Parts: sequence; C-alpha cells; structure tokens
Amino acid sequence: MTTTAAERSAPAPAPPSGRQTPWIVALLVLVTGMFMSVLDVSIVNVAIPAMQKDFGVTTDDIQWVSTAYSLALGVVVPVSAWLGERLGLGRAYVFSLVGFGLGSALCGLAWDIHSMIAFRILQAIPGGIIPVVALSMVYKIVPRERIGAAMGLYGLGIVFAPAVGPTLGGYLVEYVDWRLIFFINVPIGIVGAIAAVVWLPMERGAKGRSFDVLGFLAIASGLFALLLALSEGQSWGWTSYPVLILLVYGLLALALFVVIELEVDEPLLDVRVFGYWAFTNSLLLIAVLSIGLFGVLFFIPLFLQQSQGLGAFDTGLLLLPQALVMGVLMPVAGRLYDRIGPRWPAVVGLTILAIGTWMLRDLSVDTSWNELRWLLVFRAVGMGLAMMPIMTGGISAVPPDRVSGASAFNNVTQRTASAMGLAALTALLSSEQAQDVSDTGAAMHMAPRTPMLEQYMSYSQVQAHAFVTAMDNLMMVTAVLTAVGVLLAFRLRSGPAPASSGPAVVEA
Repeated sequence: MTTTAAERSAPAPAPPSGRQTPWIVALLVLVTGMFMSVLDVSIVNVAIPAMQKDFGVTTDDIQWVSTAYSLALGVVVPVSAWLGERLGLGRAYVFSLVGFGLGSALCGLAWDIHSMIAFRILQAIPGGIIPVVALSMVYKIVPRERIGAAMGLYGLGIVFAPAVGPTLGGYLVEYVDWRLIFFINVPIGIVGAIAAVVWLPMERGAKGRSFDVLGFLAIASGLFALLLALSEGQSWGWTSYPVLILLVYGLLALALFVVIELEVDEPLLDVRVFGYWAFTNSLLLIAVLSIGLFGVLFFIPLFLQQSQGLGAFDTGLLLLPQALVMGVLMPVAGRLYDRIGPRWPAVVGLTILAIGTWMLRDLSVDTSWNELRWLLVFRAVGMGLAMMPIMTGGISAVPPDRVSGASAFNNVTQRTASAMGLAALTALLSSEQAQDVSDTGAAMHMAPRTPMLEQYMSYSQVQAHAFVTAMDNLMMVTAVLTAVGVLLAFRLRSGPAPASSGPAVVEA
C-alpha cells in the first residue's frame, strides 16, 4: 500500500488554520539564506584590493576587513544553537536574514576603513547564526530517508557559493563597483525573510532554558584567541610572544569549556555528541575537505594573478567550471547517500580529490589555462561527491534533540579548520619561498656583475619561480592530508539510513 504525504507527516496534528508546505519548498528557502551568507566570505576577498585603494590604507589595515568578520563569527557561532532554541528556529532565521541584509547595506555605505570594520562585525553576527539555524531546520523538516537528497541541495551554499564567489565578485569589482557586492545582499535578504515567514514553521522558543555564561565566555574567548593568532601569525611572527600566548590561552580556554559543559545542567553546547564516533569522524573529514577547498580557492587565484598576469574577472571565469561541476554533483551525491550511505561516495570522492591535488604539484609559470581548468574540474568531482555524504552521515548519527549543538560544532569546525589550514599553508609557502629566493639570490651575488635592469628582471623571475615551487609543495602536503582522509572515510556507515516517520510537510 502506498504511503501518502499526510500519513508520513509528524505525529502532532496540525491546527485547523495551519498551512502545510512541502519540505522541498521549505528547503529551498533555507538554501537561499545559506547561499547568501557563505557567498559573502569569498566574494569580499576579491574586493579587498579595490577597498584598499579607495580607503587609502595599508595592506595590514585592509586585512582586518576579513579578520574582524572571522573573529566575530568565532564568538557568535557557539551561541547560535542556544538562540535558535530560545527564539525558535524559524524566528531566529528570519531575524538573521534581516540583520544580515542590514549589515550588508551598512558595509556598502562605509566611508572609511574604521566604519567598514565595525559594520563587518555587525554583519558577522547574523552571518554566523544563519548556517547553524538553517542546518538544524533541515533535519527538523526533512524525512530521514530523504535527508541525503535534501543535504545535496543544501550543500550548494557550503561548497558552490565559495567557488562561484570569485567570478561574481571579479565582475562586480572590475566592471561595476565593489560596493555592489554588499548591496546585492539587501534584496536577497528581504525576499528570503518574506519567504521564510510564509513557508517555514514559526514555532515558539523554549523560554525556560538558561544561558550558560561561563561556557560561552570560555569557548568564545578561546576561538577568538586561536583565530586571531592564526590570522596575524604571519605578520607578528609565529614564534612571537603575542602569538604563542594567544595559542596557549585558546587551547586552555577550549579545554576549560569542555570541563564546564560536562558539569553544568544546561550546557551551551552538548560536548557529549563527540561520544558518537560517526559524528566525530565526520568532523575530522570536514576539516580535511575545508583545508583542501579553501586552500585551493585562495592559492590558485594568487597563482593566476601574480604568476600568469590574469585579471580578477578572468580568474573567476577560469574557476567557474569547477563551481558548476560541484553544483551539479551535490544533489547527485545526496541521492547516492540515500541509496548506499556515506562510505563509498566519500571514499571515491576523497580519492579523486587527493589524486587531483597531487596532479597540481606540477604547476609552473608556463602551465596552460586549459590544463589547469581541467585539473580543477577533476578535483571538483571529488569534492562534489564527498562533502555532503560526510556531513549528512555525521549529523544523522546524532539524536534529533542534539542536532542544534551538532550543527554548531559542524560550523565551528568548517570555519576553524579553513582558517587554521590556510594559516599553516601560508606560513609554509612563505618560508619555502623565502628560502628559495635566498638560495638563488646568493648564487646570483656570486655571479659576475650584470646591469641593474637585468638584475631586476632576474630577481622578478626568481620571485615568480620561488612562489610556484612553494605552491607546488603545498599541493603535495594537501594531497597527502586528503589521502589520510580516505582511510577515515572507510569508517563511515555503509547502506541507507533507516526509514522514519519524519515530515513530508511542515506547518508554516
């Protein structure tokens, strides 16, 4: 006998006046907000040079436009799960969309570097809440047996948005105005908020739950310290006292957070979710994928613009095919998850990703754009297959009442791993580049004297060669790290998730 949508609906009867929304419609509303919040991170990076020129500030000053946003996210993400429960997930999502649109408008109106940094912090507060609340709502409204397909669509915001950001941002910066990268969020936020009010459930929050002040102070200050150390380690020096003090404090604060959460009656985040190995394993794999994704998205544009002289928009166009491939494969990977579970999509995807990253170790100044484009597309196949099955399998292993906390940890892992990985890779690149330049410079110094112009041209070539060599080594390191992830992927569940009586419709 065929099961109807009404028979699969939630056990609690709907009120007579309630409007029933198919879960796919509610999911698309969530994807819109998620896409907007994640896109903002990569699209702003493209506009940094244009902002620097308009504001007339140094490179160190303009980097705080990105650093301040990351630091604010580190503070607000841990409290997002509590806010979602306190206000109700639907209401928290609407308020966050409106707040993000308002913060974006203020960023577009910024008149100097100080106002821009302040407005970016305001923008980051709702920007950190959106992904946590949206992911929690996905697991609330989607039937368990369809969660893979749903997460395949949801993943467009996580992977596709950062990849398409350089193309859209490059076009706006090069041909229109960099301020438009912020103003474009305003109509999206307004339309998304209206759609959320119409199609998402607006349940009341749990008023009785108290706020874990000590836990919040521990994790917020710990993440703030770690992210600040990782962001400024290159300029301050990795062995300088400020960086070392921040790293030590950050680790101690996070350890204290775990102790506090195990003792209090109403923890800010339930650290007991790490007792589910499938969830912990998925976080390790998400860290590997985040390092691979954001590392390549950061260094390949640098390579194209610094070593091959490509413009911002042309660089974005070259990166666009990989974004399209990931966008097509995410829903496919979600359907595979529903049929065969997370193990084999993750194993195959990570294997392809490791091989593709290893092939990038042979990049040179003379590498053709077509060859690089196909290498990136090959890597994108692996990323598109692996990302959502890994994330979905991990959160599906957690009981429904702990999904909010698990989604917060998931978001913290993505942000922190990408920041830590990028900082470590950048430090390695700078060290190897400096050593290569030093060795070559010493050889040039011992050579017979040449005219000044020839020396300058030779030094420029040495710099370009050193950068490419160092980047090739980074790709080898990233490939090896991804290969280790393949071993962890074999520990994921195999086979479809058990069916449940989850909702096929939601009360809006």
